[in-house]
Amino acid sequence: MQRSAEKELLDAPDIPREAIRRNMQELDVINTWLGGHAITIAGLKKLAGNKKRLSICEIGCGGGDNLAAIARWCRKKKIGITITGIDINPFCTQVATEQWARSPHPVQASFITSDYRDVQFPERPDIIFSSLFCHHFSDTELVAQLQWMRANAALGFFINDLHRHPLAWQSIGLLTRLFSRSYLVKHDAPLSVKRSFVKSDWLHFLHEAGISTFSLQWKWAFRWLVVVG
Repeated sequence: MQRSAEKELLDAPDIPREAIRRNMQELDVINTWLGGHAITIAGLKKLAGNKKRLSICEIGCGGGDNLAAIARWCRKKKIGITITGIDINPFCTQVATEQWARSPHPVQASFITSDYRDVQFPERPDIIFSSLFCHHFSDTELVAQLQWMRANAALGFFINDLHRHPLAWQSIGLLTRLFSRSYLVKHDAPLSVKRSFVKSDWLHFLHEAGISTFSLQWKWAFRWLVVVG
């Protein structure tokens, strides 16, 4: 299966707000039940070590569900954190801000509406990560993203994204047809798999980005965890 260059519906600039909200809600469910949040926590643990205070930034943060999962885990582990979420879509950062204000998290979060490449940090975050974000970009753009993450993260960065595999494509297509109420999820979830990566892709991207020290692990269900620190 070759990597698809077809753009996802979610990448269009004129998606109705309620459609985006439904999409984000269902992605949170998918991340919870298919292990996406657990993989994000695994990436965080690899870089956090024994530190008791961390600054964490997610690029392409959507509605902030990954950051909420991190906040819950850090609270249990008594790790103090500051959180920043960056997304180019103003509705995503609005939803993230509203949901965070309604949640019981004792952690303050800052959500920035911007292309992540345009953000200038007053102080580099300890850890930068992305989840289900990389597959939206071309190969060239992804190499640049790896370089940006390395340059802007004080401790390191990690990526949680999909494995391009026929079984993953067939499975997510079936699951979304049966259970999803979002036309975005029904269309984009199978396409996301076709736009995602195999191991040789990651090895190539990391080499092109000039990154020689990294961890690359396959995770259930059909995910890759890339950690650079």
